[in-house]
Amino acid sequence: MNKIVKFILLDILKNKIVVLYTLLLAVFSWSAFGMEDNSTKGILTLLNLILLTVPLIAILFSTIYIYNSSEFIELLLSQPIKRKKIWSSMFVGLITSFILAFTIGAGIPLLIYAPTNVGLMMFAIGIIISAVFVSLAFLSSILTRDKAKGIGIAVLLWMYFALLFDALVLFLTFQFGDYPIEKMMVGITATSPIDLARIMVLLHLDVSAMMGYTGAIFKDFFGTPLGLSIAFALLVLWIAIPYWISLRLFKTRDL
Repeated sequence: MNKIVKFILLDILKNKIVVLYTLLLAVFSWSAFGMEDNSTKGILTLLNLILLTVPLIAILFSTIYIYNSSEFIELLLSQPIKRKKIWSSMFVGLITSFILAFTIGAGIPLLIYAPTNVGLMMFAIGIIISAVFVSLAFLSSILTRDKAKGIGIAVLLWMYFALLFDALVLFLTFQFGDYPIEKMMVGITATSPIDLARIMVLLHLDVSAMMGYTGAIFKDFFGTPLGLSIAFALLVLWIAIPYWISLRLFKTRDL
């Protein structure tokens, strides 16, 4: 397994798209902190990049890479290697490459300009969000053999979590604004890894007061050590469950 992971990791790190992604993260991160007069404003600026661009690149690149590696996967399957080992090696290789890219591009500026709990939270969130959308890419690519459909599913998943989910929450808020739905919103937030990550960072920046009564509900739950642990556990489930489903499908698929 280590040899397969090493081969995949080296292959990805030499990819021009990954190199460009790392450079763009670095340029934007250094600029965000350099142009602001305090680290909090820089973190807020960088937060939008992490929660929109990082998931898009992670899910799109990973889906395309898996489809382009179909011949390599078939070659490995012709060897006495278990399917779980092959799929796990692909997963570890892709996640490791995106973690390295994020650490070099955005992690270093974060740790230099914001070596606080908020900065560490942002760093951890960036790594976890990258892993979540790599996992969703594995699920997208295994659902169909058609590359165009697989990429379409990946883009739709990103659009739903990054854009449409907020619109859905806003719609529910307007429709049921006369009812006490604030506590229900905590549960709804758990169904979106991007919104869950955003709230965790914003609450640690003490801007929850700007979110009204709903913000107070979020702070009462996610602001406690237990709530924070539950939030991280939910994000880990967002990594584990899509990957587990994709692994089950990969084991039974006739390639």
